Amino acid sequence: MVFIVAFILFVYGAYRLYQHFFPAPNIDPQGKYVLISGCDSGFGNALAIELDKKGFNVFAGIYSADNKSALADQLSSRATIFLLDITRQQNIDSAYEMVKGKTNTLHALVNNAGIMTGGHIDWITTESMRQVMDVNFFGHVAMTKTFLPLLIAKRDSRVVNICSVAGFLAPPSTSAYCASKYALESFSDCLRREMHAWGLRVSIIEPGIMRTPMIQKHGVATHEVRMQMPIGVQERWGEDFLRCHFDKISNNIFIKLAEDPMKVVRALQHAVTSTAPRIRYRPGWQSKFLYFPLSIIPAWLSDLYFVKTRALPVLPAGINKQLHP
Repeated sequence: MVFIVAFILFVYGAYRLYQHFFPAPNIDPQGKYVLISGCDSGFGNALAIELDKKGFNVFAGIYSADNKSALADQLSSRATIFLLDITRQQNIDSAYEMVKGKTNTLHALVNNAGIMTGGHIDWITTESMRQVMDVNFFGHVAMTKTFLPLLIAKRDSRVVNICSVAGFLAPPSTSAYCASKYALESFSDCLRREMHAWGLRVSIIEPGIMRTPMIQKHGVATHEVRMQMPIGVQERWGEDFLRCHFDKISNNIFIKLAEDPMKVVRALQHAVTSTAPRIRYRPGWQSKFLYFPLSIIPAWLSDLYFVKTRALPVLPAGINKQLHP
């Protein structure tokens, strides 16, 4: 058994080395159209700029009109910037008609838009969880279903979904975000298998923590969670515990070691431009060497890792009352 595992690992390593030194050629961007959601900042913004430089016709969806001017300054006349709220089907339908007016085929749909809400399940509202699911999952489902006719109008089109390490590993205090990413992972796998006969390629991007505006605003987001916490919940967990928890989150070593977001952008570019895109990309050392290994070890062992690394010097107030009635 050990020999078989070692042989499989050797073959896989040799294959990846071959891919690295002898990469598949890129497609010709001439006449190819790519639609990207969430181009206001971060991965989507950088990807739109890079693909535009390569000669693709980019449809860059932005959520806020305030971000249009800055992006327009960096794109060519081939690009189209438009307002896009992926939680509104009417908005998506309007985008479809706009795209259909310019092309009958779509080379790639990059589902990038996303939001994050942190906090224990007991702390966040059901409405907050629904909002995260609406953007991170149902919005991408709606985009994919709407634009599918243009994608399968030709072979070798692709859907690229930005997931996360949170799509295969669920750290504590990330339940809403993880639920949305786990859902998007399984949706992507089903889509790839169901549309295989049509030649549609589906790639999943699974980065760790990157230096994006979402991570940079993490402290503000956690503060909002605390401020919106019902009084009864605050009393159950206690001021001392909550303060220690949020202090630990703000000083998280992996947030401090957040990686270069261009690692993700390069993976996205490969998924869109290569003649041989991968099914899964894990850009960055955190995804490859920390979170993925944690996801495949026995659950009790990964539980132990999180219990030890997230341990606090104080107990929740409710537990103190149980121990000292």
